[in-house]
Amino acid sequence: MTIVDQQHAAQLVTRKGKVYKFDAAECMINSLSDFDENKVAQFLVTDYQTPTELIDATTATFIVSPEIPSPMRANLSASKSKESASAILASKQGDLYSWKEIQHYLKSQ
Repeated sequence: MTIVDQQHAAQLVTRKGKVYKFDAAECMINSLSDFDENKVAQFLVTDYQTPTELIDATTATFIVSPEIPSPMRANLSASKSKESASAILASKQGDLYSWKEIQHYLKSQ
């Protein structure tokens, strides 16, 4: 898959080393039912403030903000810490979510 916007990209890496690339974190999260979670080694998302850095999605803080559009229109971004995510939202509208919370949020949309 071609990654259009590095700030929102994601990757899923299996225990055998196969890498699945997604142009947005919401695409990876929405496709989780296609994968056996026991066969996944890593869920990775791009840090919004450092687009060249992949971070562990399970420990990331997710931002949903209409002021930060993502490629698939979920307005979803990720940050390596709650503190940095809160700093981003200091000047924008939005909400913060953990890995489990963002999965529930996207399922309810």
